[in-house]
Amino acid sequence: MDDGADRSALPEVAEGDLLWSPSEEFRSEANITKFIQWLRVARGLAVASYQDLWTWSVSETAAFWEAVWDYFEVASEGRYTEALVGDEMPGHRWFAGSRVNYAEHVLRQEGQGAAERTAFHHCTEIRPLAQMSWAELGRRVRRMATSLRCLGLKPGDRVVSYMPNVPETAIAMLATVAIGGVWASAAPEFGAKSVIERFSQIEPKLIFAADGYAFGGRTFDRRAEIEAIVADLPTLERVVWLPYLGLDGTLGQRIAVTAFDDLMAGADIDPQAFGYERVGNDHPLWILFSSGTTGIPKAIVHTHVGVLLEHLKLMHFHVNLKPHNCLFFFTTTGWMMWNFVIAGLLTGATAVLYDGSPVHPGSDVLWRLAEVARVTHFGVSPTLVQLMKRQGVRPSEFVDTGPLQCIFLGGAPVSPEVFNWFYTDVKRDVWVTSQSGGTELCSALVGGIPTQPVFAGEIQGRCLGMDVSVWDDAGRPVLNRIGEMVVKTPFPSMPIAFWGDAGDRRYRDTYFSTFPGAWRHGDRMKLNDRGGCYIYGRSDATLNRHGVRIGTAEIYRVLEHIPGIKDGLVICCELPGGDYYMPLFIALEPGANLTEELCGQIRSRLRSEASPRHVPDEIHAVEAIPYTLTGKKMEVPVRRIVMGASPNEAASRDATANPQSLDWFINFATTAEMSARRGAA
Repeated sequence: MDDGADRSALPEVAEGDLLWSPSEEFRSEANITKFIQWLRVARGLAVASYQDLWTWSVSETAAFWEAVWDYFEVASEGRYTEALVGDEMPGHRWFAGSRVNYAEHVLRQEGQGAAERTAFHHCTEIRPLAQMSWAELGRRVRRMATSLRCLGLKPGDRVVSYMPNVPETAIAMLATVAIGGVWASAAPEFGAKSVIERFSQIEPKLIFAADGYAFGGRTFDRRAEIEAIVADLPTLERVVWLPYLGLDGTLGQRIAVTAFDDLMAGADIDPQAFGYERVGNDHPLWILFSSGTTGIPKAIVHTHVGVLLEHLKLMHFHVNLKPHNCLFFFTTTGWMMWNFVIAGLLTGATAVLYDGSPVHPGSDVLWRLAEVARVTHFGVSPTLVQLMKRQGVRPSEFVDTGPLQCIFLGGAPVSPEVFNWFYTDVKRDVWVTSQSGGTELCSALVGGIPTQPVFAGEIQGRCLGMDVSVWDDAGRPVLNRIGEMVVKTPFPSMPIAFWGDAGDRRYRDTYFSTFPGAWRHGDRMKLNDRGGCYIYGRSDATLNRHGVRIGTAEIYRVLEHIPGIKDGLVICCELPGGDYYMPLFIALEPGANLTEELCGQIRSRLRSEASPRHVPDEIHAVEAIPYTLTGKKMEVPVRRIVMGASPNEAASRDATANPQSLDWFINFATTAEMSARRGAA
């Protein structure tokens, strides 16, 4: 794919450079424009700009979310008493008195003229590309939901999944949610210990399990892992078995095993006759789990009404999805982005489900899938983009990018160069948007605005209804400076609790202990004059250099431009006497060596392109940089290991994509030099 051209000859791009502006047609046809027009007619509210709309949405919080409810005609059994009861965080309540069902709103597309349109394009490394219509999706969900009821599943029962990103998993989730069950998922590449840590907290009654998965040209038998998981979950009463690899589902357990297809064998249920379980405003929808890299994963509880309102807003106004669009984001079932893809169905759009490696048989595989599926909204993590960029992948040269309207980036901070790569090597006229939020809210706090221009490395703005600010350490708002991202007022998809957290102690300590009454999200962020947002990494991975806090993303951006460096990770360790130690660990390209010349180049460029504070104390070559299963660098676990914490307590290998990469850091922590640094304490 690499034509040998010198890409260094491309114009340099700086943070904040203008890269794209929407056409007048794009602006006028945007969903958010139509909402503004509706507000003028239905509410008598005139707003002149997105900033005006955002200001109203956070200053008149209840009125904004009531407008979202009415605009999307949310179906509820009974009218809510108030949109927002109380304004304290935590402790407030959303739409008390309402009774809704998330799955009902997804599947009502079937009865609104979409029955024969495509709901899913789906394929895996061992299944060819196929389609599923809205009518077929509805039929299968209703059959599965009816079977689950016949098995004795009741509202509030927890149902868990250990399955790949295939339609059966989406059907299982929607069916569980349709009857008021509480859904939780782990990807099949998770090890048994990691899954047990998650699922044991919520005492599930039923598990959907696939016999294995395919990745990178290989298949992986997970029957042994499933046996271990089932053995350690005493509340389980049944396994629903999906023979994805065609393997025997006889587990030899104390528990009944039912074939997935057997639960789909019943007669069709008329959509009008099927009863969705409409549940109260505080009824759990699903439980999402934090990464678990540094401790027991947090079991984060979301509600039907909260996530429904948030996803209707996000997918229509900030992703700008429409019924004729097609959404793809590369994800596994263990990441909230899987829930995000399914949420795209709320708009009537088509979703693409893909399971397998993003680089097998080559780094072009996702682009070729996007071409065949006619994807309009294409999503990947910045980490994957950087890999494509290094390997010289230029999609504009080998696929038809004509259908592409939007590039959606999520999962890590995005550099200006990653933004620019899409404009130079994918498509010149495309809306490139980065979002930041997370598992805690199953959505975005800051993200895309289709009516606004795109600037390099910049998230376009704060999302509607999200009262985001940047505060210094004393809790004072700052502009054009890096500080803590906080949310000052409630939002519907704020989790109601961590499952099993007595007195909400862990929940309150996680988000509200630093700034009482305000949600501290844990990201370092800068907000500029025009409302643009820059994320500089997690607060707990912030580097402290001579009393000044800097973000790791600033260092990684410089490393991307130095030949021979494949990847990097930097940490900062507190030492006795108030000193700090900041080592940089780099993984090298094949054939490259960590020479004095390369070290000098790294230090020189960090000093000139960032600041003297960004220059590390030492540089070490490592075989690989550790990542979580969702593609995030494991800065905090590595820091804890280097500081002398027990490796088993500092980092979960089951939550690590490449667990062997941790061994180098464990050995490094035991060296005499590192022990001496810590030992001065």
